[in-house]
Amino acid sequence: MSTERLPLESVLAQVSRSFYLSLRLLPGATRHAVGLAYLLARLADTVADTRAVPRAQRLELLQALLDAYRGGRPDPELGQQLASFPVTADVTPGEQVLLGELPTLQRLLAEERAGDRGRILAVIETLLGGMQLDLERFPGEFEGELASLEQQSELHDYCYRVAGCVGEFWSWIHLDHLPSLRRVDAASWVEDGVRLGHALQLTNVLRDLPRDLRHGRCYLPRADLERVGLTPRALLEPQSWGALAPVYGEHLTRALAHADAGLRYVLATPAREPKLRLAGALPLLLAVRTLGVVAQGNPLDPASPRKVARRTVYALLGRTALAAREDRRLWGLYRRVRREAGFPLGRGGGFPLASGDAIGDPLG
Repeated sequence: MSTERLPLESVLAQVSRSFYLSLRLLPGATRHAVGLAYLLARLADTVADTRAVPRAQRLELLQALLDAYRGGRPDPELGQQLASFPVTADVTPGEQVLLGELPTLQRLLAEERAGDRGRILAVIETLLGGMQLDLERFPGEFEGELASLEQQSELHDYCYRVAGCVGEFWSWIHLDHLPSLRRVDAASWVEDGVRLGHALQLTNVLRDLPRDLRHGRCYLPRADLERVGLTPRALLEPQSWGALAPVYGEHLTRALAHADAGLRYVLATPAREPKLRLAGALPLLLAVRTLGVVAQGNPLDPASPRKVARRTVYALLGRTALAAREDRRLWGLYRRVRREAGFPLGRGGGFPLASGDAIGDPLG
């Protein structure tokens, strides 16, 4: 199979414009496997998020999808069910097309080399397990049925299941294929890849808090809220921000610490792979800028800004592309983006990492 084209490229461009751009940056040796994994996960995520279908039926469909991915045999009944999903607020026209491509995706997965197929199935099993757990953990769809995570450990597990495992997959698939990574400390690189995934997902949690609350989901742990005298339902009121600010700040600091580890991940990627560096650095830098936008307003107010302006995205893409080949320029860009977002790194490094260290200047 040619590795120069993405699987179902026109469909992929419809369902993820930003990730589609990142995929096009990848080396030909890994582009197909990563693109296929994304489409398999996106199809399942569309099923999980379709509120027009009863929750119990979605859980059954996710298990049937997982069985179909594992077994590789066409399931005409499942294919017909997915293809019949209507276009709604939860299913875009591109996603409807993707739902009808299950047989094609199964065929493409079966054609992958054994090692890549194993990597893809491992990450898909983790992702679908996270989707199933989310549907079981949050029984409602609206603010009147609001439920929350209980402990910080559950939030950590959630971030791994929906994003950290993707950083792990991304790392191993490139380690398997790229000779330029042979000198990389694989264990440390994979660990920091997981933390990059955590940074991106925690950013999503903090950015999407008002929307998630109104969909019946509070990802900020109840135990943290109780420390400041709040309940999940209180977060539906923007005036609760004053009480929430210390807890929100703790999670923001944790997201930035993971982002610092994500920078270390990007810098450990050999400079001779500038496009691979760019594919990791751009979402990292956009996450930091997004945190800055959200933190400057009231994160509980649905009307408060929470998106990076399009012109800023394009400007950051250009700055990152120019810096990707040189460690010092990339490190300097990260410091500047941190400062522009309102989170400057001090001379000693800045926010602590989970180990209690500070990132410091990785270039010495």
